[in-house]
Amino acid sequence: MVAGESGLGKSTLVNSLFLTDLYRDRKLLGAEERIMQTVEITKHAVDIEEKGVRLRLTIVDTPGFGDAVNNTECWKPVAEYIDQQFEQYFRDESGLNRKNIQDNRVHCCLYFISPFGHGLRPLDVEFMKALHQRVNIVPILAKADTLTPPEVDRKKRKIREEIEHFGIKIYQFPDCDSDEDEDFKLQDQALKESIPFAVIGSNTVVEARGRRVRGRLYPWGIVEVENPGHCDFVKLRTMLVRTHMQDLKDVTRETHYENYRAQCIQSMTRLVVKERNRKYDQKPGQSWQGEIPSLALGETKPYFCSSIGPGLNLSGCWSPPSLINPFLPLAN
Repeated sequence: MVAGESGLGKSTLVNSLFLTDLYRDRKLLGAEERIMQTVEITKHAVDIEEKGVRLRLTIVDTPGFGDAVNNTECWKPVAEYIDQQFEQYFRDESGLNRKNIQDNRVHCCLYFISPFGHGLRPLDVEFMKALHQRVNIVPILAKADTLTPPEVDRKKRKIREEIEHFGIKIYQFPDCDSDEDEDFKLQDQALKESIPFAVIGSNTVVEARGRRVRGRLYPWGIVEVENPGHCDFVKLRTMLVRTHMQDLKDVTRETHYENYRAQCIQSMTRLVVKERNRKYDQKPGQSWQGEIPSLALGETKPYFCSSIGPGLNLSGCWSPPSLINPFLPLAN
């Protein structure tokens, strides 16, 4: 997922990362149209190949984020989309056919930070605090070619300090094993020190020193996208596609998804216990109408029992699915 206000080069960077044009048919909105625009969620699928391994990635974009005058809670559609993917996976995991589950969970969110300011804005802080328990956030310092190298270093330090100050939990790179070679350890240390990644995106091929490279041509020279001395583009792509893709998926599965799953089960437990207490409070022979929990967090479905005998027997009424077998005695 890529998120951030318009004009920070999200689309260009995505096209640069995967050497494609995902936004060929996109229509650029005028000022009047942007006033009425709300945050949208758009998905694009791309097939890439790395060292003989074919990968199919889904890129989720969030056009309209941060573009309004009043951006209060504009991150809610993004958080709801992430929760919806967790809910769908939870339902599939609880079903009968669990062998071929399609995993559409968001494993990484690239959040673009504007270079035109002094660190994080209030919108940046609120967005990351709202989503850091749901997804792996990787902060991106956009349009690094608008800053000098000393300015990039100062801004990176400032952003890291503010992330720590506000208690934002961004994606943490795992520690290297002791038996790893020195080159890998140096590469891993360089990745950790590069947060936030200062990137430059370009889909234009220019000629520099007799060779053709992707970059941007300025009156004072050429900025090369894939030159490690100019930006962190190569480090970001290496991290996403080669070295840390599996770890991003593992953190999503073991931490973010498990937290969501635990909340769902706790909510279902509370609802079942609540209905059990209402059952015993009901008088014999009196009709009883209530609600049952579904697999979605906090969602309920109505049901009705026509009569309750002297023994308060609820046979023939709803019983929980096999996912919550410990609660079956409560329903019987």
